[in-house]
Amino acid sequence: QVQLVESGGGLVQPGDSLRLSCAASGFTFNYYTMGWTRQAPGKGLEWVAGINSNGDSTGYTDSVKGRFTISRDNNKNTLYLQMNSLKPEDTAVYSCNAARLWLDYWGQGTQVTVSS
Repeated sequence: QVQLVESGGGLVQPGDSLRLSCAASGFTFNYYTMGWTRQAPGKGLEWVAGINSNGDSTGYTDSVKGRFTISRDNNKNTLYLQMNSLKPEDTAVYSCNAARLWLDYWGQGTQVTVSS
């Protein structure tokens, strides 16, 4: 049974940091490209960051470049998103996803709220 379980979200103030984790099971993690997406209240799904299967290539949406870092530990089957200098506009539900060929798996998401 495929599972992607996100954790690490919460309520923080502008300028704070959070690290999200996504624990994967039920599939061969190191075969899959992984990513983070987010959905803010009343808005559509936005791709945030992606990382290839062995972790040596990453990509980010412009609004998070220089503030967020995606990484993975293939020994622990875990994906991470380090988020620094958080802004109120980063408030959203953050979900991880795994993709390979025609396969695409999604987690349930974790809420990140940035507010003073």
